[in-house]
Amino acid sequence: MPDTKQFDVIIVGAGPAGLAAGLYAGRMELKALALERLAPGGQLMNTLDVEDYPGFEHITGQELSEKMEAHARKFGLEIEYDEVKEIHKEGDTVVVDTELGHQYTAPAVIVTAGGQPKKLGVPGEAEYAGRGVSYCAICDGAFFKEKVVAVVGGGDSAVEEGTFLTRYASKVYIIHRREEFRAQAIAMQRAKADPKVEFITDTVVDAIEGDQPPDAGGSVVRLQLRNLKTGEKTQLDVAAIFPFVGFLPNSNIFRDHVDHDELGYLLTDQNMATNVRGIFAAGDVRHQLTKQITTAVGDGTTAVVAVTKLLEELHQGHAQGVPDEAEVATA
Repeated sequence: MPDTKQFDVIIVGAGPAGLAAGLYAGRMELKALALERLAPGGQLMNTLDVEDYPGFEHITGQELSEKMEAHARKFGLEIEYDEVKEIHKEGDTVVVDTELGHQYTAPAVIVTAGGQPKKLGVPGEAEYAGRGVSYCAICDGAFFKEKVVAVVGGGDSAVEEGTFLTRYASKVYIIHRREEFRAQAIAMQRAKADPKVEFITDTVVDAIEGDQPPDAGGSVVRLQLRNLKTGEKTQLDVAAIFPFVGFLPNSNIFRDHVDHDELGYLLTDQNMATNVRGIFAAGDVRHQLTKQITTAVGDGTTAVVAVTKLLEELHQGHAQGVPDEAEVATA
C-alpha cells in the first residue's frame, strides 16, 4: 500500500486554471497540492506571444507561466511532478493515485488537467511524428527555416500559429475544411496581411508522405489533399505539417462516473462542481463556450471558493455527527 498524504484540496494540472486555483487556495490558508506531469503552465508553454491577458500588452507564454507559478508558490502551493492515474471517492474523501505509485487524499479535487491536441488520423501522421509532423509551432518552427510548411485548422490556434511560423518558413499554407474560419477577426486580419500566408479552404489532408520510410530517416515532403466541394485531389509539397484541429480533454481518469459531453469535456455547474460531490473541474477540461487564459483563471478561482464552502459544510456535518457517504452506504 502506498503512503497516503492528506491535503485540503488537490489540483490535477498546473496550467493557468490550476495555478490560479493554487494561488487562491493558499490565500485562503488551505493546504493545497498541484499534481503536474510535465511543467507548470500547460498549453501556455506552447504559446509564444500572449497579447490578450489583462495587464500585459505582450508577454511570452513561458514568462506568464513562470510568474503564475511563482505567485502560487509564494502563498504556499505545493507542486509535485507526477501523472494522475485514477481518481475515486471513498466516503467524503477523494483519493488520487499516481503513475509513480503515490496516493493523495482530500475532501475536494479540482481537475484542471487540460487536454491534448487532436490528431488528423491520416496515413503518415503517426509515422512521421517528429519528422515533419508537429503539434507545436513554437517548439519546432525554427527547424524549418526558409522551408514551405502547412498548418491545418480553422480556429485561433491554427491561424495564430500559422502566422507565427512565417518568422521561419518561406511560405505557410493554412488548410481548412470549411470556407469560414472560427478564428478571431484580429488573428485573421494579421494572417491575411502576411504575404507569406496562403489559405486553402474546403480542403482536407488525406495523407502525409515522406521522401523515404521513417525508419530509414525519412521526413515529410508532401501532402495529399482533397477538395470537399469538387472532389479534386492535389499534392502539396511541404517540409512540415502542423495540425491544429481540436483538443481532446484529459478526462478519462475517474473510477466513478463523472458527467461529460460527447467529446469528453466535464460538465459542471456555475460553481465548477461536477455531479460527484467533492470533484470540481476548471479550465480547458471543462465544457464551456471558449478556451482562453482569462476564462481558465476565472474557473480556477471560482472552483476554490466553492471548495471552501464544501469544506465548511463537511466540517459542520461531522461536528454535528452527520454520517458520511460510506457510513450511509453500509448502514
